[in-house]
Amino acid sequence: MAKRGRAPIFCERICPVCRRARAGDPKMMERQRKALEKTGPDGCVFGRARTRYYGVTPDKNIPEDFWKD
Repeated sequence: MAKRGRAPIFCERICPVCRRARAGDPKMMERQRKALEKTGPDGCVFGRARTRYYGVTPDKNIPEDFWKD
């Protein structure tokens, strides 16, 4: 996936739900799952930006090969 523009950092580093869910917090994982059911597979606007940029949905970690050029 080609890197484009500025990275969307809110979902990745700031969002209290997404960040903790990806780290493995069971309560936040459940909360994120319910949010994704409501908003669709790509999540909120910040999650959609993250999906477009990194190529993975908000509930998944960024692939290791994304950082390799």
